[in-house]
Amino acid sequence: MAALRQLISVIILTLILPVTALSQATHKLRVLVLTDIEADPDDSQSMIRFLTYSNQWDIEGLIATTSIHQKTRVAPETIHEILNAYKKVQPNLLKHEKGYPTYEHLALLVKKGLPVYGMEGVGKDHDSEGSEWIIQALEKPDPRPVWICAWGGTNCLAQALWKIQHTKTAAQAQALYKKIKVYTISDQDDSGPWIRKTFPDLFFICSPGYTYGQATWLGMSFSFPGSNAQVVSNEWLAKNIQQGHGPLGAAYPDVAYGMEGDTPSFLGLISNGLNDPEHPDYGGWGGRYEFYTPELSKVPDPFARPNWPVTLQETRPLWTNAEDSVYSASDKKGYKSIQTTIWRWRQEFQNDFAARMAWTTKSFAETNHPPVVRLAHADHFTVKSGQLFHLNAKGTYDPDGDSLSYLWLQYPEAGTYKGLVSFKPYSSNLYDLPVTAPVVTAAQTIHFILKVTDKGTPALTRYKRVIVTVLPQ
Repeated sequence: MAALRQLISVIILTLILPVTALSQATHKLRVLVLTDIEADPDDSQSMIRFLTYSNQWDIEGLIATTSIHQKTRVAPETIHEILNAYKKVQPNLLKHEKGYPTYEHLALLVKKGLPVYGMEGVGKDHDSEGSEWIIQALEKPDPRPVWICAWGGTNCLAQALWKIQHTKTAAQAQALYKKIKVYTISDQDDSGPWIRKTFPDLFFICSPGYTYGQATWLGMSFSFPGSNAQVVSNEWLAKNIQQGHGPLGAAYPDVAYGMEGDTPSFLGLISNGLNDPEHPDYGGWGGRYEFYTPELSKVPDPFARPNWPVTLQETRPLWTNAEDSVYSASDKKGYKSIQTTIWRWRQEFQNDFAARMAWTTKSFAETNHPPVVRLAHADHFTVKSGQLFHLNAKGTYDPDGDSLSYLWLQYPEAGTYKGLVSFKPYSSNLYDLPVTAPVVTAAQTIHFILKVTDKGTPALTRYKRVIVTVLPQ
């Protein structure tokens, strides 16, 4: 009888394990990078950070492109150089988390677009290995969308779209368009506006036009009132990233204009409990964005270049700049801007990167790892006006056994309820926080964010977002 039970157990496991493995595989996002690497050292910086998170995604391509800053050159060789440094540390990264892809796998994903500028590379006879690779990725029998992170010009994507439009049936083309989700770091050639106008239903996140001064991504590293400048300083980078952090750290170049301006394109794709890529308006490490048709900026651009293309008025809505209001406990002031949507998380995402760089050379016991956040209830639930409910993080733990700090906050801009919910008379650092729902006259959503930070070095933070719907009595 025991032998029979054991045989049944083996059969059940045999049936379940493939389903479990498939479930885990399909949970990953498919990500493809377009980079004008060598136009500015920040692309190499972003590529290094990207690789330290490469176990979180199914990477579909690393494509070298041109941009306004590098019109006639593509540099796939630089991607390969960085991958050679990654090759030396990948075995050590696997000691900390599973799933880091091999060097051999990633090297096959390096492709290049045409060494021409913008729309000069779009149309008949302008296919490249990069544009063809994008089409192949979209045509895979995989229902998951492809998140395209554009760090430079987008003419390689534009050519792929042009070819799909001219070689597929309308139904076939539409099925491929629906798989595309683009986040481009402003417009670095004239193909971005063309894509948005020609494919009006394409999912697109961008601070549009050529006015870098009005871009959300500046919150990554530029100094703004209230932002933490220390963790993006040359001194911090030398200590925590570059020096004494193995071959990948040694490959991280010094800052020339700004640190990692391209990184926000994938910061929001990191699985941390806060980010929700399908909802740019929820906010996360990569910023917060709202869906509307932006007006042409009339603000003088300090980043303008003499050969900047003419900026066009947007023809349709897209996910674009939104403002957050943040109160700084350090100087007891409030700040509100589009860049705040990123720099409010700067300490946390910089510490996270520093920890992963330590993973490249040190053992599990020598380094810190993020806490695992749990909730004692659903992450979406409904209450009535004036009802007392609890936000409870029971079950949260730290894999290194570190002590944990809890902080609950409301994210007013992410919900429909714009008032502030008072936690008084309770403290917001309780793991089990009683909250009284506000009185509403129509159904409203409130976003509560739980931040759990360990006391390791560097201190690491993970989150849970709880969306509470409040109904009138």
